[in-house]
Amino acid sequence: MKFFIDTANLEEIREAAGWGILDGVTTNPTLVAREKTAFADLVAEICRVVPGPVSVECVASEAGPIVEEARRLAAMAPNIAVKIPLTREGLKATRTLAQEGIKVNTTLVFSTAQALLAAKAGSRFVSPFIGRLDDISQEGMDLVREILTVFENYRFQAEVIVASIRHPRHVIEAALLGAHIATVPFAVLEKLFHHPLTDIGIDKFLKDWGRAVK
Repeated sequence: MKFFIDTANLEEIREAAGWGILDGVTTNPTLVAREKTAFADLVAEICRVVPGPVSVECVASEAGPIVEEARRLAAMAPNIAVKIPLTREGLKATRTLAQEGIKVNTTLVFSTAQALLAAKAGSRFVSPFIGRLDDISQEGMDLVREILTVFENYRFQAEVIVASIRHPRHVIEAALLGAHIATVPFAVLEKLFHHPLTDIGIDKFLKDWGRAVK
């Protein structure tokens, strides 16, 4: 499974990249707005730090303007993927962009039917938002399971990005299902490192080493 980081914070991106496990980045308008940095400069630096896919979201709502905006975003760096919400107009734009070779990440996916439409339109990535489904008492991972089954049935090339991840168990469940990608907030990535027995083991080794003959 590939790991993307869900942030626009350069410090977090550089740190995660230094761990040797980072495959890409997902951003959205909310995350970008938090950084108080010129958009073009921020995106350029993220794309320099991470050579894998960097998802940047379109904010236009009609197919024509979405296509125009996506072309401008894709021209910023070769590893840009444009995020487009799952709407009728978004699907129209996705088909056009896919035919032009521009990578589309279909976002705000909450049903298997939506994921199927995105894959049929040529989306490169499909992002089900599992945490938001959990919030309304639906099982987000059930959606991931269904989407993966449908994509396997028809050999769709689209990769599933498990998004809206809230805790480490979400990451493990996504991996158990065989999801292609998990996009994970920095705070959750950090939690993947930790286990109390690891800390106890390290502490014991260091204390024993202190008593060793050197």
